[in-house]
Amino acid sequence: MRSFRLFIQLSQPIFILMAVLLYIMGVGIDHYLNGQVNWLSFFLGLTWIVFLLLGFQYLREYFDLGVVNGEVKWWHTPFSGGSGAIGTGRLPRQVAIWAGLIGLTVTAAVTALMFQAQELNLIGVMMLGLILAGELAFALPPLRLVASAYGELILSIILVGLIPGLAYVLQGHDLHRLLIMVAFPLLFLFLGILLALELPGYASDLKYGKKPIILRIGWQKGMLLHNILVLGSFVLFGLAFVFGMPLSVGWPVFIALPVALFQIWMMNRIAEGAKPNWNLLALSAVSTFGLTTYLLTFSFWIH
Repeated sequence: MRSFRLFIQLSQPIFILMAVLLYIMGVGIDHYLNGQVNWLSFFLGLTWIVFLLLGFQYLREYFDLGVVNGEVKWWHTPFSGGSGAIGTGRLPRQVAIWAGLIGLTVTAAVTALMFQAQELNLIGVMMLGLILAGELAFALPPLRLVASAYGELILSIILVGLIPGLAYVLQGHDLHRLLIMVAFPLLFLFLGILLALELPGYASDLKYGKKPIILRIGWQKGMLLHNILVLGSFVLFGLAFVFGMPLSVGWPVFIALPVALFQIWMMNRIAEGAKPNWNLLALSAVSTFGLTTYLLTFSFWIH
């Protein structure tokens, strides 16, 4: 049972669940605009995304420098840090590489099924290629950008831009401007969440030589940038209404604004010297993004 829990921890399910939610949102946008869903494309694309992300997550853990050196970070972010599931008294390192290879094998098989079922157009093939290239650069040597600010930007673009975009084009349609109206605010919000999740690991990232955004700009500027990004995301949602986003599907995102403001209040308290509650900060950050994305997804599907 402990091994099973560690394997779930290794899989970093929060990230996978967010990717699934964003994929469903992409299909929801198509459902809102066109009224129909190709369920074969839906499930093939979702399976492809899940196993690709899992495969590279496992391989990323295998190549983690902290694990190779027999050390484990004291803080593990849900997205860009190690899971802490591999090491002495935990899962052996070989589990990660075998799980990763199995995940990518399933991904390759699903890709073949997509081509055989003729579910891919040119834009869809390009989206698959971009996601694959981004994951390769993010997770594996020689680039292995997971420990850098560039990697965080790549991860954010894959999650909030390419995954919903792929979900949409797999339904047989070209990209729509509504995808961009949704993706830009969510990109700001996700980058803000990453800053909140990285803050507790500031000292350990410095020790291990990692260079996430918050380490490059400093913790004080990082806190300020976090607040700007989180608030800016809701400002961008407001601007999206001006440029044509339907109010009927977009207004529910502002239900999540109080959670975002609470997250900013917590960050300001920490900046003023209050004792940090890292678990609550992480929970509020993930909740802000998750609730915002869920409200958008639900709204697209019911209209």
